[in-house]
Amino acid sequence: MTAIAIKTTRAWLPHVQRFLDGIVVASTLWIAQNLLSQPMHDRTWLVGLAAGIVFFSYGELLGLYRMSRSRSPDVELVSTTTAWVLSMTTLLGIGFLTRIADSFSRSSVIAWFLLAGLGLMLARMFFRTILETCHRNGIGVKRAAIAGLNELGLKVAENSMLHPECGLKILGFFDDREPHRVTKVPDGKPGLRGTIDEMLTMVKAGEIDTVLVTLPMRAEKRIQSIMNELSDTTASVYIVPDFFVFELLHSRWSVVGGLPVVSVFESPLYGVDGVVKRGLDMLIASLGLIFVLPILLVCGLLVRLSSPGPIFFRQKRYGLDGREILVWKFRSMLVCDNGPIVKQATKDDPRVTPIGRILRRTSLDELPQLFNVIAGNMSLVGPRPHANAHNEHFRKLIRGYMLRHKVKPGITGLAQVEGSRGETDTVEKMQMRIDLDHRYIREWSLWLDLKILMKTFWVVCKKEAY
Repeated sequence: MTAIAIKTTRAWLPHVQRFLDGIVVASTLWIAQNLLSQPMHDRTWLVGLAAGIVFFSYGELLGLYRMSRSRSPDVELVSTTTAWVLSMTTLLGIGFLTRIADSFSRSSVIAWFLLAGLGLMLARMFFRTILETCHRNGIGVKRAAIAGLNELGLKVAENSMLHPECGLKILGFFDDREPHRVTKVPDGKPGLRGTIDEMLTMVKAGEIDTVLVTLPMRAEKRIQSIMNELSDTTASVYIVPDFFVFELLHSRWSVVGGLPVVSVFESPLYGVDGVVKRGLDMLIASLGLIFVLPILLVCGLLVRLSSPGPIFFRQKRYGLDGREILVWKFRSMLVCDNGPIVKQATKDDPRVTPIGRILRRTSLDELPQLFNVIAGNMSLVGPRPHANAHNEHFRKLIRGYMLRHKVKPGITGLAQVEGSRGETDTVEKMQMRIDLDHRYIREWSLWLDLKILMKTFWVVCKKEAY
């Protein structure tokens, strides 16, 4: 079941965060200058002020000041680091063009870059810790009631208790049904407090600040009646649609022609996130190609001399949104199956050449896919692309199979580092891989990509591929 994220906003929090960020950016420049015994001058404070403004701009672009309490710490750290790297790059460019950079030594600039980056991350974590501590102790929390004692209501209550940063204290559930007809509340959680009419009375008496409506959408008239009553109060009201009990791929609110809509199946890589991920792909893939060029040449020569056939094998696979792409690999078999029937490689497969066996066990056969990454039809991290024949076979057997193509396929992925690498000769094995692919799309962050890349080296060393 997908977790329900409750977002609350306090107008003063973004301003406090901006103030802290500005102090960190400006003060670390002063600290760097003093640590290296560099002369202080008027330009120091001018550059500090400019850096704060530039960082605020990138912070707004990356959503650092949209106080979404459902944002995980790793996402916040990656966004903060990205904003600071972009800010420093911009400042260096401006400093070079205006010659202001000549007033600062390289060592002080590097020290400032490192100190400010560390300071910004520590300030963010300190700010988050203070808020969570306050909420755990009941400071600044809102008294909340849940209208509807059902599975969805229990999930909302569970999320609120597990994530005190939401700033909600659940007082209990309110439901018009008889106690024996409502969902049983586990021990240790707030129980049934009364009817919905009793809840409305408490709201009007100022005893409840927030109402979370989890009634099923088929109860449209009852929901409308509740909304009419609550419109005469100052309580914050949230409607949690009951389709959230289904497995969502990636949900976000949007507006179509002035009407609010929520996505059910959508890619998380839109706007700045997509640009940043693409930039990371280009940077690492380009550096990687330079580093492994000698290995590519040796592998290509060995493939060419070991068996008849082409050096590279380009197989048709599904890319982003199910569009067909050609995925590059070193040829590791005596055959190049690329039609409606493609047999997966198995242990001790006779079709695999001696050199191909080494390439597959070390995953060196995948290195040419760096060209796919640079071309833009693959990413470093994402669901591994399957042969088209396998796609057409399993999409009929596994619900939501094609949703893995809502992002670009990757050279490596969450499934590959979580034990679902290699042959998928049963529907159960493929279902496990698809579940991990969907989890990757739902939980995507740059930090998750970096963790997967680091884990991939360990997985490759275990030599599990056929």
